[in-house]
Amino acid sequence: MNKKCTGCGTTLQTTNQNEKGYIREDKYDNSVYCERCFKIIHYNEKIVTDLENINEYIIKEVNKKAKYVYFLIDFLNLNQETLNTFKSVKVPKTLIISKLDIIPKSIKDNKIINFLKEEYNITEKIIFQSTKRNINTKSLIHELEDKNINEVYILGYTNAGKSTLINKLNELENTKVEPVTTSLIPNTTIDFIKIKLNNTTIVDSPGFTLENTLYKANEFDLIKKINPKSFLKPTTYQLKDIASLIIEDKIKLKSSISNNFTFYISNDINIERVFEKNNDLENNKPIKIDIPDNSDLIIKSLGFINIKKKCTLTIYTENTDLFEVRNSIF
Repeated sequence: MNKKCTGCGTTLQTTNQNEKGYIREDKYDNSVYCERCFKIIHYNEKIVTDLENINEYIIKEVNKKAKYVYFLIDFLNLNQETLNTFKSVKVPKTLIISKLDIIPKSIKDNKIINFLKEEYNITEKIIFQSTKRNINTKSLIHELEDKNINEVYILGYTNAGKSTLINKLNELENTKVEPVTTSLIPNTTIDFIKIKLNNTTIVDSPGFTLENTLYKANEFDLIKKINPKSFLKPTTYQLKDIASLIIEDKIKLKSSISNNFTFYISNDINIERVFEKNNDLENNKPIKIDIPDNSDLIIKSLGFINIKKKCTLTIYTENTDLFEVRNSIF
């Protein structure tokens, strides 16, 4: 039987240093990690691995083999694409809103749950979870035991917190299993990894990837900034119709009327209010989006903006497929 890397799930091999799963032949028998995972864990190296058609592969395997699924989506990535992927899982499942510790305290759990059920027609159970504060973590195992489920697949988009959750469950269950590899870099987990935690088998999976993101795979500093480390602090900009907002020099927004924009994104993201008519972003062909009263403009991979007044929004950016409009979550 081929030996697999405990960190990322890929099959270990000793023949090609440029392929997934490479480990030196003299290290093969005693190593649990491939060379890539070892470098990520011990040297914080940033190594991007391209996984072709990964979303389709995950769904096919899960619908064929899984008995139960915990599907993680963090608060800033609740959108039509991620929730459609959740719906494409055809086995029994629970939706977990991860990283509870980033959600502003003013936003009540029940309000978000009711919103998701109505806006996106979610009928399954929804729970909130924080690995950092250990909220609704060990109870996930207890829930499986109560349902006599001995194996669960952990699914989610890149950086939803899957591997971190599994490592925490490993710690809480006092098992001796080596940790799976965690990193902000997309596609850290390459293939499915089975981890035995006492009476329950956890199956870690590769992360789903969004079709479009604000960042490129090698923009490590931006990826780090996008992922919040603490409670979000919503910031409101009162924008006159002569002004624009620029986000990380990648997106320029302009409203057709004076308006209020409240940002629900990482506090580390740079937002600049400008008054000049032109900048480099305006070399891109603009798109125009009609915004109803009190709506959310979703920017995939980043978060969302609550816009108070009905307007036409002009957006300059290289990637025009990042945006989605929904009713306000508030």
